[in-house]
Amino acid sequence: MALAELVRLPNGAEAELLRGRLDSAGVHAVCFDAGMNIAESVGLLIPVRVMVLDEDLVEAQALIEAFEAPQAQPGRASVRPELVEGPFFLS
Repeated sequence: MALAELVRLPNGAEAELLRGRLDSAGVHAVCFDAGMNIAESVGLLIPVRVMVLDEDLVEAQALIEAFEAPQAQPGRASVRPELVEGPFFLS
């Protein structure tokens, strides 16, 4: 059961969010070096590595692409701000 590096991220929060999304999609992932970059700007020197099983690497890469692709959300209509009046929309 060898692990493969999926991606390196600059902070542990991003890595844990990705790990959770992968886990919820059925791909087990772990974060390496998450505790090493807690200091200010150390993330640039020691990135957090998200690791998956070798046999899950291709599926995890496809999931990342799917996560990053813009998707329409069913049940949510897009609203054009110029059609809505109120203090929350700037023209």
